[in-house]
Amino acid sequence: VQLQASGGGLVPAGASLRLSCAASGRTFRSYAMAWFRQAPGKEREFVAAIRWSGYITYYADSVKGRFIVSGDNAKKTVYLQMNSLKPEDTAVYYCAASTRFKGRGLSSDFEYDYWGQGTQVTVSS
Repeated sequence: VQLQASGGGLVPAGASLRLSCAASGRTFRSYAMAWFRQAPGKEREFVAAIRWSGYITYYADSVKGRFIVSGDNAKKTVYLQMNSLKPEDTAVYYCAASTRFKGRGLSSDFEYDYWGQGTQVTVSS
């Protein structure tokens, strides 16, 4: 299974970007998909997730109200609409897919089985 993330770029503060992530390869059952990010010198952190049962969404406090996660479980795709971008949103953004509930919480790296290669988002001040 491969996850391909795209849509990153260089934008000014206040702008918007939409990231996309699509899974390919063998068919797999997905429990949830998510976005994480890693800024230079920092640990990878949770951004947003969508649990396919009920299409329930979860957000980190730092992006709540600005970012919207959506997707299509049948197509194994997930999107991240990022609005009102700030310089502190600058990071490499990774998408991830979980095949089953593990009890670690959707904000935990350990809940996910597959990871994409990352797409760079740079927000200038």
